[in-house]
Amino acid sequence: MKKIISLFILFGLISIFPATAQQTPAPVQQETITITGATAHVGNGTIKENCTIVFENGKITAIGGSEVESKGQIIDASGKHIYPGFIAPGKSLGLVEVNAVRASNDQDEIGDIIPHIRSIIAYNAESKVVESMRPNGVLLGQITPKGGRISGTSSIVQFDAWNWEDATVKVDDGIHLNWPAIFRRGRWWMGEPNGFIPNKDYQKQANEVKTFMQNANAYGKDSAKENNAAFAAMQGVFNGTKHLYIYADGEKEMMDAITAVKKSGAKNIVLVGGYHAHKISDFLKEHNIPVLVNFTHTLPKYDDDDYDFTFKLPKLLMEAGLLVGLQNASASNFQTRNLPFYAGQVVAQGLEKEKAVQLLTGNTAKILGIDSDYGTLEVGKSATLFISEGDALDMRTNQLSRAFIDGRDISLETHQTKLWKRYMGKYEGK
Repeated sequence: MKKIISLFILFGLISIFPATAQQTPAPVQQETITITGATAHVGNGTIKENCTIVFENGKITAIGGSEVESKGQIIDASGKHIYPGFIAPGKSLGLVEVNAVRASNDQDEIGDIIPHIRSIIAYNAESKVVESMRPNGVLLGQITPKGGRISGTSSIVQFDAWNWEDATVKVDDGIHLNWPAIFRRGRWWMGEPNGFIPNKDYQKQANEVKTFMQNANAYGKDSAKENNAAFAAMQGVFNGTKHLYIYADGEKEMMDAITAVKKSGAKNIVLVGGYHAHKISDFLKEHNIPVLVNFTHTLPKYDDDDYDFTFKLPKLLMEAGLLVGLQNASASNFQTRNLPFYAGQVVAQGLEKEKAVQLLTGNTAKILGIDSDYGTLEVGKSATLFISEGDALDMRTNQLSRAFIDGRDISLETHQTKLWKRYMGKYEGK
């Protein structure tokens, strides 16, 4: 009887996860490729009209106008637009396929303070959710664990690979800390009032983080008699080889968190979320803290916020002189493909279009520490870019014709595009 039940479970899983993988990853670039005639959005706030880009062996070797000599395969992109590959930070892409199926969910491990848990070894390069990013130009991402107080260690990958080893761009780039909130939502099922209520355990929870950070720093300064995996994983935060990503939204929480981790010895700090970061912009500038601000397509948190506050926040932070990137860490993974359109919403609030492009390219690459190779279209950098029929920040015109990761001509076919073609054929045939 047990064998029969096991077979039913197996067939059920096969029906949920059909035995089809994503598109075969593209081979290494073999010949020189030249793209001509397009408008290049460099990713640093500038554009180049009628641009020619040459790349070979995965690297951009020339970019400019008519003075650039065309070589190898010529792609005429006249009237089209070229962008650096968009970057999605703070996402658990490839760690969870179907939220309701526990066997496919590796984004949240057991434990509350687990910096030694590495997301990269659980990354599924054949995820159908991951492949659906590419047709909108999202070609790289920071694979980030979720849950707990310190969730674990993230890594940065490119989205066209056979396995996690092939996908890796930067291994173990940072550790993710969810700072406690001063207020929390009331739990009606426990008889608490609706709306926000004070978190009576805030100071206790904050002190637990401070104590852990101090102990971890002390652990690295002396020869420990016993190995402590959690403390050992934190050493990169103190020597500057890892970023510390702090998730916080309130003014007090942000200031408490940054003050505490700096005092403990953390060097490279990034604020994630920062809902009220505009209120402490001087403090953030003083401490050189960049912000990965939350996505724009969401409702305001509080009754007295402007109705369009979330749309305006990235612009407010950039005008304050902060280094700002755009993420949607709190949203479902599949919505990551909409990152370009979140940036487009900021343009609608008055931000210059090329600065909005920076939110997804050059700025985010700087924040993640991969700007030496990615984020902008410059000689010597990776040929990770795409050609769009029109404005990539507008869902009506972000139609990709070609995309390249490290010079490899990648497929833009996905499960969704196959279904679209199938049903378009059905209705066009009537």
